[in-house]
Amino acid sequence: MASEPIKKLYRSRTNRMIAGVCGGLADYLEADPSIIRLAWVIFTLMGPGLLLYILAVLIVPLEPEKKK
Repeated sequence: MASEPIKKLYRSRTNRMIAGVCGGLADYLEADPSIIRLAWVIFTLMGPGLLLYILAVLIVPLEPEKKK
């Protein structure tokens, strides 16, 4: 049985609007980034979404550059 590589959460370098948090989360969850962004906006309007976004920018590492 082959082991699959461990999936890691990164902020996206290519799919970003502000800091790449939603794009990276969409890549991790294999979801549409627009849905993740919309959910994050709704979460922000309902509560601590902005604070969590700022924490994610500080905690989640930026995606490594791809070697050409």
